[in-house]
Amino acid sequence: MQIISTVSRHQMAFSTLDGMVSTDNEVRLLEAFVEKLEMEKLGFVSKDTPQADKKLRRAVGRPSYHPKVFLKLYLYGYLNGIRSSRRLERECGRNIELQWLLEGLIPNYHSVADFRKDNPNALRNTFKLFVCFLKDLGLVAGTTVAIDGTKVRAHNSKKNNYTPKKLERHLAYIDEKVGEYIEQLDTNDTNESSLPVTDVKEKIARLKANKIKYEALQKQLEQSAEPQISTTDPDARSLLVQGQVVEVTYNVQAAVDAQHKLIVATHTINRNDRNALSHIAIEAKENLQVEGFTALADKGYHNSRQLNECEAENITTICAPPTLVNSNLHGTTPEYMVDKFEYNDATDTYTCPQGETLKTKGTWHSKSRDGKESYKFKKYRTPACASCPVKDLCTGRKDGGREIDRSEFASSTEANALRYKQSPGLYRSRQEINEHIFGTIKRKWGYNHTNLKGLSKVNGEFSLIMLVYNVKRCQNILGINKFIQKIIDWQPDYSRFVCFSLKMIHYGPFTPL
Repeated sequence: MQIISTVSRHQMAFSTLDGMVSTDNEVRLLEAFVEKLEMEKLGFVSKDTPQADKKLRRAVGRPSYHPKVFLKLYLYGYLNGIRSSRRLERECGRNIELQWLLEGLIPNYHSVADFRKDNPNALRNTFKLFVCFLKDLGLVAGTTVAIDGTKVRAHNSKKNNYTPKKLERHLAYIDEKVGEYIEQLDTNDTNESSLPVTDVKEKIARLKANKIKYEALQKQLEQSAEPQISTTDPDARSLLVQGQVVEVTYNVQAAVDAQHKLIVATHTINRNDRNALSHIAIEAKENLQVEGFTALADKGYHNSRQLNECEAENITTICAPPTLVNSNLHGTTPEYMVDKFEYNDATDTYTCPQGETLKTKGTWHSKSRDGKESYKFKKYRTPACASCPVKDLCTGRKDGGREIDRSEFASSTEANALRYKQSPGLYRSRQEINEHIFGTIKRKWGYNHTNLKGLSKVNGEFSLIMLVYNVKRCQNILGINKFIQKIIDWQPDYSRFVCFSLKMIHYGPFTPL
């Protein structure tokens, strides 16, 4: 049987690293991109800078690696599903592509890990600058942007996440078990039993130590006025993932342009979507440097204050309104729910299904949540309710008639609802624009968790992941060689970049609501 001949391992060969890497290899793209960057203007820092010896008038200590080395390494690693700093160190010694990219350097895993931890803001800046590059190339239109979020597991187990009720259960259990053990010791003393009690005393001591820890956490929660606390990663929060499933996670937000499905804004928060729409939408507007755009979002983002903030920034929202549920707690039937009452802006009145007019005295009332003012609203009533033949179908109030509350942000909510009804096709395109991005990142690439602790560091890592996604997608759109040429011809405008990167502090970290 004929077989293919092999090459002897002992045969001498003359070659170069450059000759072993094809001209259309993606490492040449990473080389061109990183070499184009001015690392100091992006905020990258290097820890291991040699110290100056004044007597010898020279630098002493081990020289540091240039930040570009680590950025190239991480871009290559995340493009190829390698996140571990130890694995990246091993790849530097055995991977020909990395040997070409880093020109033979093999950084220690500790230095590799420190770079990612020490430069979260610089990584965010790099993502933002790449969005500017996409805008200059005309790959993002900035007219329609779909917004969505996804939960990624934090480096904190459920066991190390505590709420006031959970702490109360733990403390009650400890008191119960200590009482049982003390009763057991008293029984042994009464019966003059010679049974060993060392194990019981050890259990009691361990329970009392745990009680001290839980009481300290309870006090910490009271002082912080937060609903929960995590001990491994203090910024991680227990959030609803799907249905009734709750995990200790972070919430990664992404705004995706409709033209080529490229990500134009991203940040990570530790709360749900309900209060996140305006932050990510305004960030997208600043990154794109446009006057305004149309933002598509699902009903999880529907919040009257958020819609109003977007409207103030000239961002047109098409956000699905939440489904009205008739619990019938107050005797209201579906035919007389609040959406069946017609509002007249000119007269500032409501007209009910029976044709009666509900008026307001103009007094603004405050709605509070967690001790803080949430929003203001006015109340609308009509004396006609007293003699209305269908009062029992409209309200369950016996002493008074039907009362409608109108929020100060109601006009923005109503305008959004009208756009949602008039543009069903545009809203349905939301899923096509942004859902597959999270599927690629979490399912295909496996980035469904973070190994870093702290909201700032997690923000840096997922900015890097979104940057890698954009690089990969542009590579498919343009092709390697054309993409490299575009990077070579590109002239980054750092002055424009700095103008809006200073506002980044406004978007994170966020206090959970």
